Amino acid sequence: MPVGRPPATLLVRGLEKRYRDVVAVDGIDLDVLPGECFGLLGPNGAGKTTTIEICEGLTAADAGVVEVLGRRWESDAVEIRERLGIQLQDTQLSDKITVLETVQLFRSFFRRGVMPEEAIALVQLEDKRHARVGVLSGGQKQRLALACALIGDPELLFLDEPTTGLDPQARRQVWELVEAFKRGGHTIVLTTHYMDEAERLCERVAIMDHGKVIARGTPRELVASIGVEHVVEFSAGPDLDVTAIGRVSGVRDVQGSGGLVALQVTELHRVVPRLLQELDRQGVPLTELRTHSATLEDVFVTLTGRHLRDV
Repeated sequence: MPVGRPPATLLVRGLEKRYRDVVAVDGIDLDVLPGECFGLLGPNGAGKTTTIEICEGLTAADAGVVEVLGRRWESDAVEIRERLGIQLQDTQLSDKITVLETVQLFRSFFRRGVMPEEAIALVQLEDKRHARVGVLSGGQKQRLALACALIGDPELLFLDEPTTGLDPQARRQVWELVEAFKRGGHTIVLTTHYMDEAERLCERVAIMDHGKVIARGTPRELVASIGVEHVVEFSAGPDLDVTAIGRVSGVRDVQGSGGLVALQVTELHRVVPRLLQELDRQGVPLTELRTHSATLEDVFVTLTGRHLRDV
């Protein structure tokens, strides 16, 4: 451990998990530091949920070491559970009881924690505290699940894809709650396949694919590592010569899928005019053009040759 670096809140070494012939987690190492939001990113099936379930003590590993808050599940399970908050990917709550009764039930599992009304206020469900869970919207149920995860005032909070299936407004509400929890000095481990979510919430991330960690660092470090500044996406006629596009000065990489061509470029203001000149030379009409700064999604494409949405 580097000099001056605090002990890891979560330490994982050589973690492995296999389901018959399927290797779900393939020898990964992780270090999550106190007070940070650490993201596990990757497509469905990458091994994120299996990894986090092992760290939560819900699934047994086949090999490797997991230390949570300096303790191990094999000898300190009761103490660890008192100090964790967990929001599962699909939290099943009873439809028949109210929001307040649900939070009170979860509060009874901990010797210490926040008051149920306080937890409900944190997730902005005060006006629904006497409503039955079955009548809540998807976003409201996710916020209730988060209240249940926060009720024990955890030192370490696990969030497994907390915004999957939510509309944009509900996603932003969950993000704001996570940011508020983080400002309190708590530690968060977040799994997601939304790269924009990780870029907004996480200080550091690890990108997983096929059970392995294929990249790790801050979002800015990972984007810088691919050596591009911008991505240009365009659609053109069916006679497009993609190979010639790849020879345009300033283009670092070309990816084509479903009629859409994506270029990783270094100098946007120079590449776009050159691209238009090349399309004009080929006599191919441009039907769509858009640009954006390089993101973690582009890091994943560079490392795997695939878009997350295509996996």
